[in-house]
Amino acid sequence: MAHNQFELLKQRRFLPYFVVQLLGAFNDNVFRQAIIGLLGYMAIDADDKALYTQLAPAIFILPYFLFSATAGQIAEKLEKARLIRITTAMEIAIMTIAAAGFVTQNMIVLLVALFLTGVQSTLFGPVKYSILPSVLKPEELTGGNGLVEMGTSISILIGMIAGGLIFALAGAQGPWVAGIAVIALAVAGNLTSRAIPPVGAGAPELRIQWNPIPESVRIWRLTRKQLAVRNGVLGVSWFWFVGTVLTSNLPVYAESYLGGSPTLYVFALAVFSVGVGIGSLLCEKLSARTVEIGLVPLGAFGISAFVFDLHFAQPVASMAQGLTVGGFLAQPGSARVVIDLAGIGLFAGVFVVPLFALIQSRTPKGELARVIAGMNIQNALFIVLAAGVGIGAQSLLGWTIPQLFLALAIANTLVALWIFTIVPEFFMRFLSWVLVRALYRLRVRGIEQHVPDEGPALIVCNHVSYMDALILAASIPRPVRFVMYYRIFNIPVMRWIFRTAKAIPIAGAKEDPELLRRAFEEIDAALADGQVVGVFPEGALTRDGAIAPFKNGVERILERRPVPVVPMALRGMWASMWSRRDSRLGRMRVPRRFRAHVEVVADAPVSGEQATAAALEAKVRALRGDAA
Repeated sequence: MAHNQFELLKQRRFLPYFVVQLLGAFNDNVFRQAIIGLLGYMAIDADDKALYTQLAPAIFILPYFLFSATAGQIAEKLEKARLIRITTAMEIAIMTIAAAGFVTQNMIVLLVALFLTGVQSTLFGPVKYSILPSVLKPEELTGGNGLVEMGTSISILIGMIAGGLIFALAGAQGPWVAGIAVIALAVAGNLTSRAIPPVGAGAPELRIQWNPIPESVRIWRLTRKQLAVRNGVLGVSWFWFVGTVLTSNLPVYAESYLGGSPTLYVFALAVFSVGVGIGSLLCEKLSARTVEIGLVPLGAFGISAFVFDLHFAQPVASMAQGLTVGGFLAQPGSARVVIDLAGIGLFAGVFVVPLFALIQSRTPKGELARVIAGMNIQNALFIVLAAGVGIGAQSLLGWTIPQLFLALAIANTLVALWIFTIVPEFFMRFLSWVLVRALYRLRVRGIEQHVPDEGPALIVCNHVSYMDALILAASIPRPVRFVMYYRIFNIPVMRWIFRTAKAIPIAGAKEDPELLRRAFEEIDAALADGQVVGVFPEGALTRDGAIAPFKNGVERILERRPVPVVPMALRGMWASMWSRRDSRLGRMRVPRRFRAHVEVVADAPVSGEQATAAALEAKVRALRGDAA
């Protein structure tokens, strides 16, 4: 198991797949930019060149509407490594056709190859993301997705640059160089794909329905089965909308508003792409190796802030023309534009990576490829919509590009607020993420090894502060249903967080026997559904920092459903904020309680048939040791 995302690059279960998808994104963009380069080399009429330039994206994206439903079913039915080898072999054949088009300078052949490239990308898309939960552990999902998004973003950028340089550097040999390059990259991808280990099919018994229209509707409905997944898919599609509006307007923005030459557009795109890559990689660190959807609001509002500032950023360079990158950077106000573009990219990465991890972790494996295919259809629709909105706003409404950016910032904020309102789990996780990261310095040991990746489990832990459930939730990769004393559950503000997290309130038998009965029923139902339930068997917060005897409620739970029990201990919480040590103002010690070093330690699961309250208490005491 990898202890950080970069260790995945040393492991066969991830590295060959990562290189294949990197080469695929690189080759697609070399091919598409080389077509534009060929148009310039052929010196065709400007109107014809504009027609081909506008037609090419439509031809490439059309297969996503036509074949995504079929692609999702195929990716569900076939062994995934085999399917990747098939799609990379297709790429060799398609790029051979493309090479013939380059050498003969035949645009019809090249557009046919471009359409087939879209078909191949459509087939590869569902397996690209559905393979990750099968080869990565839950705590590796965010880091793995971060690497994929970083690699894709940088590969697209470098592919665009490389494809654009072929005819500039090779001159008369450009058609041959372009043809050889795309074939060589396709062959490299296919050879690399042979190193991917076998990955089982999600639903090998699935019967493929070939009619794309009803099946497209069916897989789109699959994306809407769970509210969080539905809005995760919507969030990814919105990411493509925002990205399309920004990147499609960057060439004109760089030339008309930044006073730049064509190379300045490439620089602006590079800044944005590198920002996406950095943001994607930061997600693992920010999430502490969990699927932390609390980062999504942070990413959304970060995007809005930097797009909003980009609207007002008017460097002196806007009065100039034909500036090189160096010339632009020498102008007053240029740093602000660069920071804005990098910030938009960075927060876009922070926004989209947790959404991919959420979709992968919450969707049944037998449906994931089809859900990804449904998402791809929606993504394609949003890309087309973004292009239409951009063209309409400028041609019909007369908006300038900075005005379009302002509208995008406002729209992004409103869409984010709408998503977080209808799915409060996003905002709840954001609040809990902020609280935990602001108040504590958290260290985790043993959780990756001992919390089961799937299936039911019971977490038992000592109870020190009002923040215990939030700290454990931030430490455990899987969602946890916490059982908590109803008075803690009803604390103002925290109550909304606990209720949204589907915590289970409980009371003593003398206080509220009906609430106690309902709590045990809900616990059993959650475990029967394969969920993780967290309990604090002491029954109340510690009053002196010591662990109180565990009550027999945990035994009642296991009598009904003997699931594995994972002992955990919170260390260092007694000296932290929100423990009863600081219940009186006169006893508060700010240097000790604020940003306290807190540790969460886990031990190997105990069989539910053998676990007793006393035995579990002894294990938790040993785990905590003297670090109260």
